[in-house]
Amino acid sequence: MIKYLGSKRTLLPLIVETIASLDSVSSVIDLFSGTSRVGHALKKEGYRVLSNDHNTYAATLARCYVQANDTLAKEAIARLEELSKVPPQAGYFTQQFCEESRFFQPKNGARIDGMREAIEDWELTPELKAVLLTSLMEAADRVDSTTGVQMAYLKKWAKRAHNNLELRLPALLPQALHGKGEAHQLEAQEAARRLSADLVYLDPPYNQHKYVGNYHIWESLVLWDKPEVYGIARKRVDVRERKSAFNSRPAFHAKFQELIQAIDARHLLVSFSNEGFISREDMLETLSSRGEVRVIEQDFKRYVGAQIGIHNPQGKKVGEVSHTRNKEYLFVVS
Repeated sequence: MIKYLGSKRTLLPLIVETIASLDSVSSVIDLFSGTSRVGHALKKEGYRVLSNDHNTYAATLARCYVQANDTLAKEAIARLEELSKVPPQAGYFTQQFCEESRFFQPKNGARIDGMREAIEDWELTPELKAVLLTSLMEAADRVDSTTGVQMAYLKKWAKRAHNNLELRLPALLPQALHGKGEAHQLEAQEAARRLSADLVYLDPPYNQHKYVGNYHIWESLVLWDKPEVYGIARKRVDVRERKSAFNSRPAFHAKFQELIQAIDARHLLVSFSNEGFISREDMLETLSSRGEVRVIEQDFKRYVGAQIGIHNPQGKKVGEVSHTRNKEYLFVVS
């Protein structure tokens, strides 16, 4: 899966183990699904998963990994073989992310442009289109030149950026034992009101950085709306307008309390960090309104960008590393 800030890759075994320990759970809502790493793992364990994320690239990943099943594999492989033969066609993607910036080498940008135009021209079911777009996103992610976020690119090319773009079939799963998954693209509050399951998993944003800003290239690649951009990173102009209370320290606590009360589920599982907007104690107090709360704590290494310090656009180090590890909490509410 794509590199992702806040990825729960290392926490995943504990999440799966914790949910398995709870009574009468066959369906799970993943309210802030991101890459769908958690939803994919839970689907593999047999749970019916309802994924939700308001960003288009994340909803696309969920449509591939949670909603689509491996019955699509044969058709997807055939389409990916066709895509691999599409000639390079330098266009919007190459201009913005290879020439005006240095996220990808132009040879790969031209291939991405050609493949993405082909996907747009084909008549595809939503699930098959999501599988192809996921394959293209992940192929691009393997040849990018970043530390893992798209706020900036490296001063010197990453070694992987010299590799040629290569499409692979995403890891599609059979339909889960407890039913077909669903991918939704709703604001969290609306999803909480409309969706129902035995357990809701919440992994809300921890800080002021919007995911659409950190991964604006994937949003533009999936939407293929070729938007106006700004700044050295060539961000979509709507990044400035798409605001969420979950990215605001003053607004987070009240918005999170409102969300908790809107959820329809017997169990809650909340993933949060000691770097988040509210403290462990405040989170406990907020969640206790829903039932008994227990906390599982783990120590983790911070993402690579936080470990190398702060650099300006010219690559000069302008800030020191504050700390290299943080604590991740799992709050279990029954």
